[in-house]
Amino acid sequence: MCDGGLQSQLCNEIRLRIFQVSTEGNSLLKLWPGLVLILLPSTLAADKESSLLQDWHDVWLFRFFLNVLGYATIIIPGYFLIGYFKRINYLETGRGICYPVIKACVFGSESKTGLLDDVSIAPRNDADSGSSARQAFKLVFCAAGLQTSYLTWGVLQERVMTRSYGASTPEEEGERFKDSQFLVFMNRILALTVSGLWCLLFKQPRHGAPMYKYSFASLSNVLSSWCQYEALKYISFPTQVLAKASKVIPVMLMGKIVSHKSYEYWEYLTAALISLGVSMFLLTSTTGKHPSTVTTFSGVVILVGYIVFDSFTSNWQDNLFKCKMSSVQMMFGVNLFSCLFTVGSLLEQGAFFDSLAFMTRHSEFAFHAVLLSVCSACGQLFIFYTIAQFGAAIFTIIMTLRQAIAILLSCFLYGHAVTMVGGFGMAVVFLALFLRVYARIRMKAGRRAPQPQVQKV
Repeated sequence: MCDGGLQSQLCNEIRLRIFQVSTEGNSLLKLWPGLVLILLPSTLAADKESSLLQDWHDVWLFRFFLNVLGYATIIIPGYFLIGYFKRINYLETGRGICYPVIKACVFGSESKTGLLDDVSIAPRNDADSGSSARQAFKLVFCAAGLQTSYLTWGVLQERVMTRSYGASTPEEEGERFKDSQFLVFMNRILALTVSGLWCLLFKQPRHGAPMYKYSFASLSNVLSSWCQYEALKYISFPTQVLAKASKVIPVMLMGKIVSHKSYEYWEYLTAALISLGVSMFLLTSTTGKHPSTVTTFSGVVILVGYIVFDSFTSNWQDNLFKCKMSSVQMMFGVNLFSCLFTVGSLLEQGAFFDSLAFMTRHSEFAFHAVLLSVCSACGQLFIFYTIAQFGAAIFTIIMTLRQAIAILLSCFLYGHAVTMVGGFGMAVVFLALFLRVYARIRMKAGRRAPQPQVQKV
């Protein structure tokens, strides 16, 4: 069995060592570690490398950079292609079947007609002319749709990210789903389908913006959604909801940086009250037995990332709405790039088919993931319809109530503990949010008040 010079010498040394140990009366089992190291070095190295890689995959920052690298493999080639088409003046010299697609993606028509002129005002005027009973029914319908969609979405989000699947008894640990990016992809692919069908079935304004401009809001939206799911591994759901409620502060900062907006004194006052309330809640949060009730430093960092990315998304979309488009067209464009980014990154990491295998192993998770996506897509349509019918102020009131109910529902279902000071901090946050809505309504009413005409004598 031992052929060759070096291998024959090695086998002779092993036989000599076995003979020496056996003559000393020692067990041959003492030789087993050495034989394994000699005969199976490649197997041990592969196992060690696999274990090390798995340890790195458990670090959220490593997964975040993996996702960003995946997005970069799509963004960087796209950037050079867009620069190339602009440099050769393809809009004037291009021909062929691909010309309309490239024109829409790179150049667009750049029609600068605002969103409100085309979409929002007309439905609101129709609503004003309807009966009071019909308006009340529409308001109840919108409120019920928003509450049902997003309360269900919040409960399922916490269930998927903080609980295991496949455990038949309480003593079993089961298996947890860890890939937040796959959930983002599931949400976006269904939202893309719904918005695409809506654009086909209902007349939309002629699209004007270059398609590539959606990629900026899409990238920040994907990253903010990933942070939102990932944060639940480290912080409690009530903490996440309060942090989302406090995003008005970075939105104001981004507004000054990106859009050069100015704000009233009451906006700064309510922002300070929100900061105070959130701080009171976070500093008095208690640690429970379940990991989902623990607020950690990693969770806070991920939440900050969520707020920053989400603030950029809203401000970029505000600028993009200067081009002629409807809200559903915005939804379609953003979700189109979101699907492209997430599926590309998932395939490059090999996580796409792993997640599908998890769905096949656990039918309950498959049901939760699909229902989560349905609630997200329907919720976006309810948002557009509510704003079109009743304006942003009524929508903000409904969603603020939804946040408060979501916290109570989460505490009831998953047993989150809230101290008295933390509860007072929550009350301060929601009081500040309602004050913002009230002040905004008063300001808009003052601006719409007719000015008395001065009659010339």
